Amino acid sequence: MPWEGKPERVDRVIMGGLIASGLYALLLLPLSPALIGSHPLALEMSRGSVTSIITMGALARTGEASLFVAVVAAIPALIMFDWVFWLAGRRWGHRAVTLLLGRGKPKRDRQIRRLEGTMRRLGPAAVLFGYVLPLPTALIDAAAGWVGMRLRTFLILDVLGALLWTGLLAGLGYAIGQPAVDVAHAIGRYALWFTLAIIAFIVVKQMRAGSAAA
Repeated sequence: MPWEGKPERVDRVIMGGLIASGLYALLLLPLSPALIGSHPLALEMSRGSVTSIITMGALARTGEASLFVAVVAAIPALIMFDWVFWLAGRRWGHRAVTLLLGRGKPKRDRQIRRLEGTMRRLGPAAVLFGYVLPLPTALIDAAAGWVGMRLRTFLILDVLGALLWTGLLAGLGYAIGQPAVDVAHAIGRYALWFTLAIIAFIVVKQMRAGSAAA
């Protein structure tokens, strides 16, 4: 366990938040194909997916949506659980990063040292540009807490970074315009098959994981 000794209340809150973030993403994943063509705004507000933001930007180009809404609607979904990862890093230190990387992975210790060096070298810039860096944002969030970044500073940079990311994606959708809308509608028409394929993939993956564990 990432904590030492008996877990305190804050440890249970963090672990519950980490589990909730995984379940939230997993439960909403099958809905993405169904919503992208018919309700892209609902998908953006609930999941903040790349395709939904681009689609909303494209709809703004065709006059069917607001570009401002396309940029800001995904912010709450994108940063919803980021404070949990920050708190995990602040509370558990490098053990939080180890938990997120997973056990038994080769070169894990080297990855942890490299991540720590990156955070101490880049500092706030790593959080601000976290969505475009080749690292999972959860690792960056946890490392920010680990190296001692204040919560207020982290939250401000986190919001600005998410805003930068959604602005880039919505701008891309706005530049593409109608073709992006057509693709979203095409996905919507085949939403059932996409959803079934995603569910089948998840089931097969969990079965393989269970077999490997056994």
